[in-house]
Amino acid sequence: MKNRESHRDDYTISTDKDRLDVISIHKFLSNETDWAKGIPLNTLKTSIDNSLNFGIYFKSEQIGFARVISDFSTIAYLGDVYILEEHRGKGLSKWLMNEIMEHPHLQGLRRWILLTDTTEWLYRKFGFTKIPRPEVYMEKHNPNVYNS
Repeated sequence: MKNRESHRDDYTISTDKDRLDVISIHKFLSNETDWAKGIPLNTLKTSIDNSLNFGIYFKSEQIGFARVISDFSTIAYLGDVYILEEHRGKGLSKWLMNEIMEHPHLQGLRRWILLTDTTEWLYRKFGFTKIPRPEVYMEKHNPNVYNS
């Protein structure tokens, strides 16, 4: 899959895995989020290796991230989306989401999945809605997996 890059002022969004600052991503996800608190570095590296990743950079510093897990034909899961606090309020999350939703390998999918309890307003702008029939949704969830 060919890497894509988009630029705005001093910011860049790139899908180049080699450009990712995995240590800074790990620091943010393992310390600043509820969903990945305590995630082991090797677990994060494996998740990145098996995802379509979107890094967002200010000059050369990584300031945000998102990843998509997909079969690139029917379904995609959007996860680990963040922008560092000092760069929020500049439209970067909307730009990042737009780049994700317009990626050529993520077109024509039957279903997108997203689990979030924050920034619902952002995801609604890109067509995400609450599950209309939660009675058909099932999950196997181990919230303490990183604490073992």
